[in-house]
Amino acid sequence: FVLFLAKCRPITTKSGDSYHDIHPRAEVANLTAHGISSIQDAVLKRLSLLEDIVYRQLNGLSKSLGLIEGYGGRGKGGLPATLSPEEEEKAKGPHEKYGYNSYLSEKISLDRSIPDYRPTKCKELKYGKDLPQISIIFIFVNEALSVILRSVHSAVNHTPAPLLKEIILVDDNSDEEELKAPLEEYVNKRYPGLVKVVRNQKREGLIRARIEGWKAATGQVTGFFDAHVEFTAGWAEPVLSRIQENRKRVILPSIDNIKQDNFEVQRYENSAHGYSWELWCMYISPPKDWWDAGDPSLPIRTPAMIGCSFVVNRKFFGEIGLLDPGMDVYGGENIELGIKVGATGQQNVTSWCSGEPRGVTELNSFWGPS
Repeated sequence: FVLFLAKCRPITTKSGDSYHDIHPRAEVANLTAHGISSIQDAVLKRLSLLEDIVYRQLNGLSKSLGLIEGYGGRGKGGLPATLSPEEEEKAKGPHEKYGYNSYLSEKISLDRSIPDYRPTKCKELKYGKDLPQISIIFIFVNEALSVILRSVHSAVNHTPAPLLKEIILVDDNSDEEELKAPLEEYVNKRYPGLVKVVRNQKREGLIRARIEGWKAATGQVTGFFDAHVEFTAGWAEPVLSRIQENRKRVILPSIDNIKQDNFEVQRYENSAHGYSWELWCMYISPPKDWWDAGDPSLPIRTPAMIGCSFVVNRKFFGEIGLLDPGMDVYGGENIELGIKVGATGQQNVTSWCSGEPRGVTELNSFWGPS
């Protein structure tokens, strides 16, 4: 409909402080005289205009929710974001409710940029064009709307469109009103056909919420994440490439930290995943053979997995029995999946070439449904 209007009647656009009219018929006559190059220039000019019109319409969706789009603003580049003294007072209640500064989150753009901490060699690697598509699954319960939408925006912005099959939002029976109609209306209009919302009719918990997301997924590969992460360019290609090489691999993107009080991105050092004596999943030093290789772009074999961020071939995940739906102990999946994958003779790996920075940046104070 917008294209039809652009072709069939003059469009008024703003240039500096003055307005001028674009007359399609006059342009076409002029194009004939100047040849193909002029035609291409005119088409690009009109596409740029239409892109601006569409962007303003879509940006209006976030404004109606009191949120911000674009790549500038507070927290740009992963730097600490701040509030005025008056805003600090307003932020106290939401901070206590969510465990992070949700009021400040609303002042940070849904599209903000963050640092890329990948090793230089990771940025130089090339990947094939026939990689499998991924379904990204976010699970949440009573998460702040701005944090969920920033996760969605960063996934869309930094996953190549041909590789992103869909994004699935699994709501584990939240009771916050903004996570009902406002959330669904926004994603349906902002990303029509790309984002699905799955709603549990009762609180199912972390594991069963993930399984519901898996059931709804149609991509060859499924990525499971908590709904408070941010991605950067280059995160998907190495992950999908490794799974394409061996469908029985489980990839754990490296996770850096988003500080809960000011949303500053904090780099974590190279590590693998292991267990404490109490069998809690924890970061451990990479094995000696990884250090001896002297190549920070190599994946790190790891005996454990961290449940808030892993990527796996969808059918293979089903073949090993998914996750135990009766597992209600926080962190139990860290042990279960590591054992299941090990039983197939395969290795979990942490991928340092995963982008965002080096995989995923995780807001540190909230861990999803329990």
